[in-house]
Amino acid sequence: MVTDLAAFAAERRVRYFMISYTDLFGGQRAKLVPAQAIAGMQEDGAGFAGFATWLDMTPADADVLAVPDPASVVQLPWKPEVAWVAANCTMNGEEVEQAPRNVLRKLVDDAAAQGLRVKTGVECEFFLLEADGSDISDVFDTAEKPCYDQQALMRRYDVISEICDYMLDLGWGPYQNDHEDANGQFEMNWDFADALVTADRHSFFKFMVKSVAEAHGLRATFMPKPLARLTGNGCHAHISVWDSKGKVNVFADADDELGLSAQGMAFLGGIIAHAQGMTALTNPVVNSYKRINAPVTASGATWAPNTVTWSGNNRTHMVRVPGPGRFELRLPDGAANPYLLQAAIIAAGLSGIATGADPGPRLDIDMYAEGHRVKDAPRLPLNLLDAIRAFEADKVLTGALGAGFSAAFAKLKRREWDSYMAHFSAWERATTLDI
Repeated sequence: MVTDLAAFAAERRVRYFMISYTDLFGGQRAKLVPAQAIAGMQEDGAGFAGFATWLDMTPADADVLAVPDPASVVQLPWKPEVAWVAANCTMNGEEVEQAPRNVLRKLVDDAAAQGLRVKTGVECEFFLLEADGSDISDVFDTAEKPCYDQQALMRRYDVISEICDYMLDLGWGPYQNDHEDANGQFEMNWDFADALVTADRHSFFKFMVKSVAEAHGLRATFMPKPLARLTGNGCHAHISVWDSKGKVNVFADADDELGLSAQGMAFLGGIIAHAQGMTALTNPVVNSYKRINAPVTASGATWAPNTVTWSGNNRTHMVRVPGPGRFELRLPDGAANPYLLQAAIIAAGLSGIATGADPGPRLDIDMYAEGHRVKDAPRLPLNLLDAIRAFEADKVLTGALGAGFSAAFAKLKRREWDSYMAHFSAWERATTLDI
């Protein structure tokens, strides 16, 4: 584990560091710092005007100082003279409560205080589009059922293999890459890890994919629903909880039918109980609700939930248990902030453990075909405003995430919704002009 960034630069011949933090809306903000200055930056942090990014601040506020965490440093495989490093935001000598990485670090500490380590993996889906973002970039990728299409996968071999090679070099343990359910869509999987490590890698992965795509004259997008006719971008999260040393999976129970312990069921119960409030974090943009409440897509299924239900190995539910000792949350989408996604999972899950939450009955039906038979399952929010309201109403969730963060997040998201509602769309004119 790296502890001294100046020594890292000398050993690896790094000329510049990107000191990076992620704001409330998932925007990645960075300053490019020469290696000669990194020792001072590691001590004091790089200065940012918080109001100039998506943080709830004013121009009168003091500088946000982004203090790099050397344990997170990644040498850019495609430009080795530059290293990226995630930072923790401070102001006036105190940690910024609303900064997403700080929110997650606090919850990791809360879990550690209970002798628990939350480990997660994410499945990041993305599209490779034309450079102007107008449509998918492969004109031959037209199959009605394009998932796992080997011809389409190999036509993008140069891009996918380059990214995978970089992950291999970084030691992330990538293990499979595929063409996904939409034309022009791909997914790349790497090993699960502690929640903070996964969040840092998730953040860097998005940066890396976009950078490699641009180098190939393409545009990569993680937008939840970039094309109306096609399946959207999910970001499914696989979740397990381990003992303090990370050696024993406390979710595992060989005597349970699904291999999930009582503690695992309680954590799952917390996810179920707080799902509606969590949605503002896992599905944080207006476009998110074009994915989780979508009509059937060209492939025949959206692969996204719209009700709060769980099952065994059944992909039509919000949560599935695909194997012993873990479960998969299928709610999040590509717009999810890497740090707030993990924070929401831990906050909801720890609440479930604290209360011994019951996730309710397991349902094994096809929710897409037979969901109408389930009369008492809560519905997921229909739009971003409903999600914000559910978030604000969930005092256990907002309290666990922190009052300062929760207030700032809800405030800026309401402004985003107001901006959307003020937009005059072509649909309105087309459907109403002759009324």
